[in-house]
Amino acid sequence: MIILPAIDIKDGECVRLVKGDYATAHKVAENAVEAAQTFQAAGAEWLHIVDLDGAKAAEPVNSKLIFKVLKESKLKVEIGGGIRSLETIDYYIKNGIDRVILGSAALNNPALVAEAVEKYAEKIAVGIDALDGNVAAHGWTETSTVNYIELAKQMEQSGVKYIIFTDISRDGTLSGPNLAMLDELNRAVSCNVVASGGVSNLKDIANLLSLNLYGAICGKAVYTGDLNLKSAIQFCAGGEAV
Repeated sequence: MIILPAIDIKDGECVRLVKGDYATAHKVAENAVEAAQTFQAAGAEWLHIVDLDGAKAAEPVNSKLIFKVLKESKLKVEIGGGIRSLETIDYYIKNGIDRVILGSAALNNPALVAEAVEKYAEKIAVGIDALDGNVAAHGWTETSTVNYIELAKQMEQSGVKYIIFTDISRDGTLSGPNLAMLDELNRAVSCNVVASGGVSNLKDIANLLSLNLYGAICGKAVYTGDLNLKSAIQFCAGGEAV
């Protein structure tokens, strides 16, 4: 299982939210580039970035900073937030982004997902963020009546190979990931499932590893020091006992 440390960008700063509430945004690192370089030094190969301003604006807002992080860290980068058109997908991939995450577009414009997968294959991931099992969109400001498993199966049929699942109620809370929902999702589809939200310590990583997931995104716990990123990466590589 791969570990993807996370950088969320709002107003050009590296922040974290609690349960997706923009009002809870608090700065967790002085510099996004330095944070990425620290992650790389700890052994990370991938970086998960969310353009929070972009998620609300429905278009890239912090792309210049994101490209700077990409250039100066040498990490593989997946990016989400405000990606609602093929033009935006083209823009990111042509500038070196390794994987583009479609969130709201998967719910509201499945044709775009199919078109993007046809063009870019495994460079396309779908982010499914759920509250009480129902998919949320537009920076988590709206909740639909679509069940997360239902949407995942639709995305699988469109050829999507990567699904990033977040239980919004756990995100930024350090209360542990929703193992039951993740397990159900992983069993329901053949896609590579990445867990996001709630990871607080190495025990959570061990629990996720036991589900045979593809990856785990770690945010707040890395910044607070509750999770040692290097230890988590080494554990997933070697499976040492916690």
